[in-house]
Amino acid sequence: MFDKRRFGRLLVPIVTPFKEDQSVDEDALVAVAEKLIADRHADTLILTGTTGEFFTLSFEERVRIFRLMQERFGGRIPLIAGTGAASTVETLALTEAAQRAGFDTVMIVAPYYTKPNQREILTHYRTVAERVPVDIMLYNIPIFVGVNVEPATVAELATLPNVVAIKEEAELNPKQMTAYLGVTPDEFIVYCGDDTMVLEALAQGGERIGGFVSGGSHIAGGRIREMIEHFLGGRIEQASAMQRELFALYRSLGQNGRTNPVALLKGAMRLLGYPAGIPRAPLLPATDEEMAVVRAAMQRAGVGAPGASS
Repeated sequence: MFDKRRFGRLLVPIVTPFKEDQSVDEDALVAVAEKLIADRHADTLILTGTTGEFFTLSFEERVRIFRLMQERFGGRIPLIAGTGAASTVETLALTEAAQRAGFDTVMIVAPYYTKPNQREILTHYRTVAERVPVDIMLYNIPIFVGVNVEPATVAELATLPNVVAIKEEAELNPKQMTAYLGVTPDEFIVYCGDDTMVLEALAQGGERIGGFVSGGSHIAGGRIREMIEHFLGGRIEQASAMQRELFALYRSLGQNGRTNPVALLKGAMRLLGYPAGIPRAPLLPATDEEMAVVRAAMQRAGVGAPGASS
């Protein structure tokens, strides 16, 4: 049975560092993971998720990352492979490759670009679940995918023995976590996938919230962990004050219409000594002006050493 305690509270969708020539910097990826572990910013690493820029990685690059990270970190920290793709065929192939590489849990984003209906979404996930005996965390992120995985669909998928959890991007539909909880059994786990919604998720789900798939933990994992402890310990005012400070930091990563914050996140990571590399085109690195705003937000949120060079 899926055990949420194994994965902890902070599941970090690790960035994929790219070199100036746009190739994957595998040495930097390993170094980022080592620092996340050393800084206690991650209880679990999720590979090739949205923050890992899976959408610009080739099939071969993703499989190579699975193998590399399993070889270097398997047994040291829990690992989850992001195996979602636009087609069922590729999702199935990536999930099979992850299983061969030693993964027993995968995260699968809803199919994107095609805007499938709910029956098609259900068939997509069911096909993978019935073909590959690994635990599956569904991943709902309508802001990128273009479709919502509705509670009724999740309820039906949760009847499959290896569909065990969902990562919910919560801010656009903040009460949907409660809807998911209401239509799934107690052993089905809801993970909050939105750094701005940590306290709201805990208030809605309590122990049914398994944790947080948190890109923000790359830079603020310690503060997020402290905020969660304040909230669960009944220190609500302290927790809410921290969330307000962190909220401003997260918003600073979305300047100038950057829907995906990974470019500015990588800039913030470099301020903290992470070899985060640059994003893969068409995403562009942070400008000096953008980083000045990020640096100030980091300082207000009590994150790192924002005076350092980017």
